[in-house]
Amino acid sequence: MRKLIDKLSDKTQLTMNTSFQRDQLDNQILEALMQEARTPFAELAKRFGVSAGTIHVRVEKMKQAGIITGAQITVNPKALGYDVCCFIGINLKSAGDYPATIAKLNALDEVTEAYYTTGNYSIFAKVMCQSIDELQHVLINRIQSIDEIQSTETLISLQNPISRAVKP
Repeated sequence: MRKLIDKLSDKTQLTMNTSFQRDQLDNQILEALMQEARTPFAELAKRFGVSAGTIHVRVEKMKQAGIITGAQITVNPKALGYDVCCFIGINLKSAGDYPATIAKLNALDEVTEAYYTTGNYSIFAKVMCQSIDELQHVLINRIQSIDEIQSTETLISLQNPISRAVKP
């Protein structure tokens, strides 16, 4: 199964059209689908004064260009019991330790995002936990125990007043 996924991924990479030029209609379609990915093409067509076939063709072209990469639902972490959100600045022992560290962080369910950065940290990771006690356990026993990590600094988020996707 993994080989099939890799082949499909390779095929997708080869067929991406990097010269695709978006216009106003493409941007309107993107904005609408980013707000509600399940909006029927017929509804979008009516809203934008074009045919459903036009919407379908535009969406397919944006998929081929790598602009649209999928559709997803959004969940509320607090409703699932994740009350603690923090960001961890990670310093590596060596720049060459990056791939191994990312692989180890990727294996931790609590790490929801990670960025390779410039500045004070090599990696900046977002971690979600259900409690401060769980965060302490994750930090001490799972993150700081990674051999390639030299040091960490943890910043606990008090709230998330702005959270949005990029505008097309």
